Amino acid sequence: MNLKAQLRETLKEAMKSQDALRKKVMRMTLAQVKNAEVAKQEELEETEVLGVLEKEVKARREAIEGAQQAGRPGLIEEAEAEIAILQEFLPESLSEEELRTIVEEVIADVGATSMREMGKVMGALMPKIKGRADGGVANKMVREILG
Repeated sequence: MNLKAQLRETLKEAMKSQDALRKKVMRMTLAQVKNAEVAKQEELEETEVLGVLEKEVKARREAIEGAQQAGRPGLIEEAEAEIAILQEFLPESLSEEELRTIVEEVIADVGATSMREMGKVMGALMPKIKGRADGGVANKMVREILG
């Protein structure tokens, strides 16, 4: 079963069990997938659907930051619950050690020796870690190793 079908099935289950939060998250996510398909004018591939899920998680994390600054604990809890639901559909995250190993391999493959080659490294790295690690964390690690 592909990811989009899993999202639809989860929506159906949430509707049957009257799980309002899960239903809301699935509807918003499926709407974002549909918007991306309309923009692309064709059905999304599995990796593109993963990208939509990652954007949704990132949006929730940004909402948490904003809610913390505004002192809104209720919004923080809701966003964290939504992230937990979305992460069920994302591949398991890489540990810091696993990410470091992949970063070092990519740097060796590309033959990068300085910060000038950061773009080459990130270009080769991101497809390998897509959906499994945060790009910002990877970027920081590449800078640390190359710097």
